[in-house]
Amino acid sequence: MSGALRDVVSEYLERGPVLVVADLLSLITVSSCLVIKVPQINTIRANKSSKGISVLGLCLELFSYTVMLSYNYTSGYDFLSYMEYPVLLLQEYALIYYAFKYQDLLGRRTQVVAILYSIVGTLIYLKLFPIIILKFLVPFCTPIGATSKVLQLLAILRTKDASSVSRTTWALSAFTNMTRIYTVFFQSHDWMLLSNFLISTFLSASVFTAACVYKKKAKAE
Repeated sequence: MSGALRDVVSEYLERGPVLVVADLLSLITVSSCLVIKVPQINTIRANKSSKGISVLGLCLELFSYTVMLSYNYTSGYDFLSYMEYPVLLLQEYALIYYAFKYQDLLGRRTQVVAILYSIVGTLIYLKLFPIIILKFLVPFCTPIGATSKVLQLLAILRTKDASSVSRTTWALSAFTNMTRIYTVFFQSHDWMLLSNFLISTFLSASVFTAACVYKKKAKAE
């Protein structure tokens, strides 16, 4: 058994240090994503308010996560290179629920949209959804994902209140996007994905900075 394990490890290490590091970063990224949205969810629940949270930004982020997961899944990429997306989506659902709840947006229209979303998600999982549509949507994920972060940044700047914004969540977001720059570059060489993570890293860091500035000001006041 030990000999077989040694052979497996040896064969794995033969891939080279660059890819081994990429796998380690993928594991770190996925581990971070297990809790990345939890601080934000807890902050909203504790405050019983989602002031300073952009609902439109959350919806755009949900769209971006969904398309990126679907694209990677249907493209047959290494699961480790995108395993954070299903984890992020589960947390995003909870985050959207609480943000909508405290802004009184859980009406019939929201329920209908949720049902339609579930139907499309099921079709994608069963690979019954046209792949050509996903390929068409992927290039839009970068501007849409960027827009969601810009909207969150503007929401903080407009209200000058980051009391409901979790700095931990945005710090982790910047970090995980940065690690994905490395893994995508060396594993899939997909320039669409790479550009997405480059822009996301910058914008997540910007939201984190704004949250730090306006959370301090709110406390001072």
